[in-house]
Amino acid sequence: MAEPLLIVFDVNETLSDMAPLGEVFAQIGAPRGLAKLWFATLLRDGFALTASGDNEAFAAIGKDALRALLEAEGVSGNLDTAVERVMAAMQNLSLHADVPGGVRTLAAAGHRLATLTNGAAANTDRLLAAGGIRDKFELLLSVEDAPAWKPAKAAYLYAGASAGADPSGMLLVAVHPWDIHGAARAGLRTAWINRTGARYPSYFRAPDIVVAALTELPPALAS
Repeated sequence: MAEPLLIVFDVNETLSDMAPLGEVFAQIGAPRGLAKLWFATLLRDGFALTASGDNEAFAAIGKDALRALLEAEGVSGNLDTAVERVMAAMQNLSLHADVPGGVRTLAAAGHRLATLTNGAAANTDRLLAAGGIRDKFELLLSVEDAPAWKPAKAAYLYAGASAGADPSGMLLVAVHPWDIHGAARAGLRTAWINRTGARYPSYFRAPDIVVAALTELPPALAS
């Protein structure tokens, strides 16, 4: 893969560090671990809507799912305020430590860089600008403007069409195996960032490249 590619990055958890959300949940009186359940619930319901032919906004699903989980946990106080605190925190996350260096090296190698998120492009813009790497990205894309959420094939083809790139010349970078699988099914090459040492699920298509940090991707592509 030494030739220049259109590298498309997932955003939530791949570029952004969502670990601080646990503390926000604790501050509103919920278990820290509920943050992971909430994000998984949000994705599940977004995928279900996509499978049935709908395309709902990430934030709309997130707010409703969060309120339901907080009610089930018996969280006291103003739930509207609690929901808004979590959603605001989602909009103000920071980059993983390995991201800025990896992105700058990939851009310097001549690769075109873009993002494709199931969330809002405005949040991606804030994240990258705060991390000092917004200028390295050509396109910030959201499935809100695509026919369907990832991992539907249409989402990845939308990214390719937006950038004028063929799937065979694209590389999807993500921490989520479901995203890797969807991109592979759409004809993209894939790179899985495995920061936690997790086992890759056998029922998904295997990634072309596996790295433990984004800083490992440039040399892997050059080899």
